[in-house]
Amino acid sequence: MIEWQWPWLALLAPIPFLLRWLLPPKQAAISALRYPDVQAFDNAAAKPGKKYLALVIGSLIWLLLVAAATRPQWLGDPLPVRNEGRELMLAVDLSGSMEIADMTLQGERVDRLTMVKHVMSDFIARRKGDRLGLILFADTAFLQTPMTYDLNTVQQMLNESVLGLVGQRTAIGDAIALAVKRFKLREKTNRVLILLTDGQNTAGNVTPEQALELAKAFDVKVYTIGVGAEEVVVDGFFGQTTVNPSRDLNESLLKRIANETGGDYFRARSTQELEAIYRLLDQYEPVKGNTQQLRPRSELFYWPLSAALILSLLLAGGFCLLRRATK
Repeated sequence: MIEWQWPWLALLAPIPFLLRWLLPPKQAAISALRYPDVQAFDNAAAKPGKKYLALVIGSLIWLLLVAAATRPQWLGDPLPVRNEGRELMLAVDLSGSMEIADMTLQGERVDRLTMVKHVMSDFIARRKGDRLGLILFADTAFLQTPMTYDLNTVQQMLNESVLGLVGQRTAIGDAIALAVKRFKLREKTNRVLILLTDGQNTAGNVTPEQALELAKAFDVKVYTIGVGAEEVVVDGFFGQTTVNPSRDLNESLLKRIANETGGDYFRARSTQELEAIYRLLDQYEPVKGNTQQLRPRSELFYWPLSAALILSLLLAGGFCLLRRATK
């Protein structure tokens, strides 16, 4: 069926006709002397019919423009909409330590942020029907993308993030507090935060302990993920040695935040482990809602708009030909 988005704009249709009826006709200038010419009589006889045709076409163009302005839409048959979804806020660490190249991706050594972007792209793509938000944090935390169904935008914002964008340190407390603040604005939500970091809190205006109390007070469930390998072989002056690039990771803090808010702590030492974690998170925190139906809409305004454009071009072309013929 057809539905009009702005039907009240149809009230504009009679305006030109009312103006033509109410306003006095323009008085044509009368020449003092007319030169008799057979061609002039022919043109005069032809003008009333052409003038009437131009008036009809002009009126039709106006009505078509008004019809386009009312924004007609075709409503399709009702389709069932998924009544179960998730609302997740992602918090990604952009501190300087995320540039450590201790992860392997497709056989090549890459830094932690590159690996996170690669794995999270698949996680975001599988969130069909879910709402996602994105927080980036280093010296402080800022909301990169508010809660949205537009997964492409979330993915793009994550891909465009770079190390050092907001400093080199790690403000875990600020990231949690910002997520709590955003969840406060939403009533019907499961309030789940997935926080991904590779270090410990070294910056920010809110301590992790204060942020934890805020999360518990507002029922925000936090899933924490510690990123980084535990053993990496490096070449030194005395040969190869094994080092732990994740020695600064504060696992006890991340475990405490997750446990006290009802979430879980995960350890991602490799790309494979992080992928497994995100697959597991797919099964967490469904939000059940009422069964709804969606009627697909197709815009139809371009049909009357296109017809008005074509008639306008024909009318203008007709005037040009008539003017050339009378010269």
